Amino acid sequence: MWQLRNNEYPVQFGHETLHDFEKYVNEIAGIKNYVLVDDENEIQGWAYTFFRDNEIWFAIMLNYQFQGKGYGKILLEELKKNNTDLNGWVIDHENDRKRNHQKYISPLQFYILNGFSVLENTRLENDKIAAVKINWKQ
Repeated sequence: MWQLRNNEYPVQFGHETLHDFEKYVNEIAGIKNYVLVDDENEIQGWAYTFFRDNEIWFAIMLNYQFQGKGYGKILLEELKKNNTDLNGWVIDHENDRKRNHQKYISPLQFYILNGFSVLENTRLENDKIAAVKINWKQ
């Protein structure tokens, strides 16, 4: 999951060592993991929910080779089965780069197509991220 996160998220979200990644994951309150594995038992997708500010939040990452084939929707539907309300931050621009120098493509339209509302006035802006809050309610 460490390499998947490092490969598919913008480079500024990477963790240089497995120890750094494990520290990050261990600090997430109430984490519940969902993984997508291929025929060789390799992790190709990872989603998780967690508790922050009295809300359930989520994150999804998917190997670029598995994107656009319905696997992200499968992970998202699994999250929706187990929650009635989901919140997330979504990068809503395409100015960031991934570790391999490819452009990070915003998943905002994916979430809109899957029933999420965009809370345009709720933004996270700092030196690492510029993102908008999204929400889904059952």
